[in-house]
Amino acid sequence: MCKKNFGSKYQLSSQEKIEILNKKNNYENTRSSLIEALKIIQKYRGWISRESMYAISNLLKISESDVEEVATFYSQIFRQRVGRNIIRYCDSVVCYIAGYEKIKRVLETTLNVQIGNTTSDFRFTLLPVCCLGNCDKAPAIMINDDIYSNVKPEIVINLLELYQ
Repeated sequence: MCKKNFGSKYQLSSQEKIEILNKKNNYENTRSSLIEALKIIQKYRGWISRESMYAISNLLKISESDVEEVATFYSQIFRQRVGRNIIRYCDSVVCYIAGYEKIKRVLETTLNVQIGNTTSDFRFTLLPVCCLGNCDKAPAIMINDDIYSNVKPEIVINLLELYQ
């Protein structure tokens, strides 16, 4: 394991450590608890920094490369700072046919941000997702944990205002 000194700034909080170690007890081996550890850190910090991965590897006594491998595999683990609100628009074939491109255009224009990026005020991050499981009500978008179905371009701005 690489021994970098990131200083106390990158240590895990007591609460983070407690939660991670409690989750670890639910798994047969430490590596199996890794995704849960990443989710806990993301819950508190909003994203997973390199320094956070190092702190997790030290706590769980697994290699930093193992932590990075899991963190980069899962699309719901954010490796860079994201907005307070995550907008996922469905870009599946069904949503494409139902007109998601108009929704995407309104989102990009209104937020003044390209896909995969975050607004300058860190209010919103715009991400594509291949399916939201709402094909019978396409097009669909998800803002944080809220799914919106049969979305029309003219209501997108109203939806965004709910998350100001």
